[in-house]
Amino acid sequence: MGARERALLLDAFDSNWVAPLGPHVDAFEEEFAAFVGVPHAAALSSGTAALHLALQLVGVGPGDEVLVPTLTFVATANAVGYVGARPVFVDAEATSWNLDPALVAAELDRRAAAGRLPAAVVTVDLYGQCADYDPIVAACERHGVVLVEDAAEALGATYHDRPAGGFGRVGVFSFNGNKVMTTSGGGMLVSADADLVARARFLATQAREPAPHYEHTVAGNNYRMSNLLAAVGRGQLEGLPAKIERRRAVRARYVEALGDVPGVGFLPDAPWGRPTNWLTVLTLEPGVAAADPTEVRLHLEALDIEARPAWKPMHLQPLFADHECIGGAVAERIFATGLCIPSGSSLTPDDQDRVIAALLDRLVP
Repeated sequence: MGARERALLLDAFDSNWVAPLGPHVDAFEEEFAAFVGVPHAAALSSGTAALHLALQLVGVGPGDEVLVPTLTFVATANAVGYVGARPVFVDAEATSWNLDPALVAAELDRRAAAGRLPAAVVTVDLYGQCADYDPIVAACERHGVVLVEDAAEALGATYHDRPAGGFGRVGVFSFNGNKVMTTSGGGMLVSADADLVARARFLATQAREPAPHYEHTVAGNNYRMSNLLAAVGRGQLEGLPAKIERRRAVRARYVEALGDVPGVGFLPDAPWGRPTNWLTVLTLEPGVAAADPTEVRLHLEALDIEARPAWKPMHLQPLFADHECIGGAVAERIFATGLCIPSGSSLTPDDQDRVIAALLDRLVP
């Protein structure tokens, strides 16, 4: 947070316009849409709320199946359940750790032949890096299957110079406290379809009909963002490019310091775009690295340095133990070998030097 966020927040506070909606919400939506290059945006209470609405808006409902990456945060899969549908998990590919386009295309072909196409495909732009969209979009269009882009982790990333968030019928973002920019809690839904975004705003305000009394014909949700949080978001958005450059510099410093250590690797930067490096994720090759991810994580924890494993694949989660998964070996390997290390935009050079020293202490015999 900085002076600009404080000024905008105080402006909202002093105006006494603190309830959901207001001028800062309107301005935030316009500014955000311009930043990601998608014409229309709706500011919401969370990225998960945006995912829930996105699936409703594209017609996913009870009894449907949706292809979802297995390597993701649980919110992606949970949102499918919110609308009564069932996620079918698909493995990652090694180039970017994102949804494998070849597996998606093959599965859509197989399901088309069997007459049971999924209602949608959801991609996730993992750890600040876009999926490989050209083949995924082509496969979805070939079969008439709608694409939803979960760009919660990738605001500011690009794919062939196009910003993340605009590759599906709907794109969603998160402003949770751990993201590159935050509103403390919040999210955004974007689409080129103005009517669809208008419908999102309607459903997000309890689906209240335009009547002097409270009139409802369908069930809605309380999913809109407050004017206060939108004011913070506007300030954060202004400073986002600098925050992204800092994340990239943090990763580059880790690679420089640790890239030659035996058994140490990193989430690759895919050749088709530019990531934000939201999180720096290193990998430790079994039998080559001097320690495994658990040993390194506990060593860092003893020094008051937080690190976490890479995402545990959804098909390994007890919640989804009976769900189908297409492949899974790549995601399982990433989970077994990956470790997320401190990556924040506010990480000082001295802080990063301390992390690097701790890692070298454990990984260099």
